[in-house]
Amino acid sequence: MMIEKATVIGAGVMGHGIAQVFALAGIPVHLYDLKKETLINALASINNNLDLYVKNELISSSDKDQTLKHIHLTTNLEESLVDSTFVIEAIPEDLQLKWDLYKSLEAICAQDVIIASNTSTIPLTTLIQHSIYPERFIIAHFLNPAPLVPLVEVIKHESTSKYVIDTTMALLKSIGKTPILLKKEIQGFVANRIQAALLREALALIEDGIVDVEDMDKIIKDGPGFRWAFIGPIETVDYGGLDTWKRIFDNLFPNLNNLQGAPEFITKLVAQNKLGAKTGEGIYPYKDTSINAVLTVRDENFLRMLKIRNNKQPVEK
Repeated sequence: MMIEKATVIGAGVMGHGIAQVFALAGIPVHLYDLKKETLINALASINNNLDLYVKNELISSSDKDQTLKHIHLTTNLEESLVDSTFVIEAIPEDLQLKWDLYKSLEAICAQDVIIASNTSTIPLTTLIQHSIYPERFIIAHFLNPAPLVPLVEVIKHESTSKYVIDTTMALLKSIGKTPILLKKEIQGFVANRIQAALLREALALIEDGIVDVEDMDKIIKDGPGFRWAFIGPIETVDYGGLDTWKRIFDNLFPNLNNLQGAPEFITKLVAQNKLGAKTGEGIYPYKDTSINAVLTVRDENFLRMLKIRNNKQPVEK
């Protein structure tokens, strides 16, 4: 079954990005939020994002206009669900909030409407505890920024129907994503577990004085990160030779960090309310930094990488 209309609930950073992806693929989407101001800001962000697409010749100006026409903003939940057959929520990671939302959705939506969550932390088993029709639920975990990162982790439960799984996977492929269906539930899913494992070692090396913060970021960006964009870590092991990598594993694994919580210097920064870019200081200082300018440069570089990966030719002007 083709999804002809979708609904995104929650117009924050992830929600408006997901709505943009649907609209850009030609799927009409209702973007719902409790606050009108949040919706206005979301549309402004989508407009700016699409301008970057046009600037980098991934879409034309008319494509942008058509995309914006596919997005309908509303603060009325029932209105947002009219004719939608795929609903995805991107509300805060508050379990009670999600349960309350699902109760409302199941009271409004027909039984065959798919309900997905963009959660990055809560197991599907927990999300569906109070559901009337648990077979309709699935997790579709987009990574930030949602319009640009190809990966979407899809997590099912033993109750999830084959129809819901197949339809969700087909939908995500149709909007240009790379959906990966996990074989079973696991805390943190896969992408965040890999990131956490890398960060545990990276932050420990910084805390131990082996390398400073700036150089650690350079090591990742210009080393493994550069390589992994086009050849994954498992492929890297195969091409490097399993005998070589076995020796590396045997020598290094016993010496890798196995800290069971956040590093001490991260805990101290959080206690001092130095939370990163959003508070003006974190591991790096941001007092004299334009965060929007930095993110724009980041997104333009992501778009260039997408053009290379997709081998797309610039659109005709």
